Amino acid sequence: MNTDDLIDLITGGEDSFTQFKENLQDARRLAEEFVAFSNAEGGQLILGVSDDHRIKGLSPEDLRRLQQLISNTANENVKPPIYPLVQQLQVEGKQLLLVQVRKGSARPYATNAGVYLTKSGADKRRMSPEELRRLFAESGGLSAEEGLLTDSSLSDLDSESLQVFMRKRDLQVYEDLKSGRLDLNTICENLDLVRSGVLTPAGNLLFGREPRRFSKSFYIQCVYFNGNDLGATSFLSKDNFYGTIPTLYQQALNFLRSNLRRPQISKAFNEQSELEIPEACLVEVLVNALLHRDYFINATIKVFIFEHRVEIRSPGKLPNSLSIPKIRSGLSIHRNPILSSIGQYLLPYSGLGSGIQRVERLYPDVEWNNDQEKEEFCVTFLRPTKSR
Repeated sequence: MNTDDLIDLITGGEDSFTQFKENLQDARRLAEEFVAFSNAEGGQLILGVSDDHRIKGLSPEDLRRLQQLISNTANENVKPPIYPLVQQLQVEGKQLLLVQVRKGSARPYATNAGVYLTKSGADKRRMSPEELRRLFAESGGLSAEEGLLTDSSLSDLDSESLQVFMRKRDLQVYEDLKSGRLDLNTICENLDLVRSGVLTPAGNLLFGREPRRFSKSFYIQCVYFNGNDLGATSFLSKDNFYGTIPTLYQQALNFLRSNLRRPQISKAFNEQSELEIPEACLVEVLVNALLHRDYFINATIKVFIFEHRVEIRSPGKLPNSLSIPKIRSGLSIHRNPILSSIGQYLLPYSGLGSGIQRVERLYPDVEWNNDQEKEEFCVTFLRPTKSR
């Protein structure tokens, strides 16, 4: 970074990516800054600048001491260690240190006191248990669907739904189950629906008798607003739907079918016309929301109909390195591989990554929003002008 760029940074003030410190003596405080940056999107410390943007500078003695402090702290006070880039720059005849910290590749990071921090605007805060679970899952390949629901048992699964699924998936296994050559527990263990007699979240979400007993936020909120304002208190239709993933899919789709218009275009008078937004597009987005949402986040899927648009909101931003341009090109990453694997037998889902392209081909008036701040993925269909 050159001097002009540094001056621009100082003039811009502190934010989630840039922090000023007039000086530092304490390895603990420095470690907390390093940890917060590493667990977020990275960032930079400018040493020798006060909180009110005044350039104070550092003495030769300060420079030597701080460079040693930075090296020791990054190696000894941050777990796992990090490797910041340190530059010495001169501004207005005064010496400053620029310390750049990359977004961590081995998150989550903690101080040597076991404190996990992340950025919150220009400040830092302790990470929530939910955030930690997700980061540990990302680093270890564990998904939310693979945990254990310790108060559950095999009796909490709907055996009839399981048998219908098995008949579709593997007729031989189904016949072995019916004849008693295979038992239900063994089959469920092999499918990662049960482990040691206890349900996994995947088993509960796909085949549970009462899924919300173990997953309180597992339902879909459907609202048809009177107008275009999310804050409206007047609704044309409103409902919450509960059940397994296949049940929620069908109920949410029925809500959309019931409330979206069916323009009478080149159809016989008594022939039912198609929805104003192609049903295939709604199906694709609903299925994706149910199978690919982040189940570590304690939030619901939301289906909102407004006068001019339809929104389907799913908890969780795109996983790992996925971006909107990548999913539009057909790239996909299965956040919940068990749900994706079994879902193709229960829902209209292929798992090939071609669904987004199909939606855009069938209905170009669609917008994708990967909201990093809210940790939410939202798909917006603009309703046709004729139906407004």
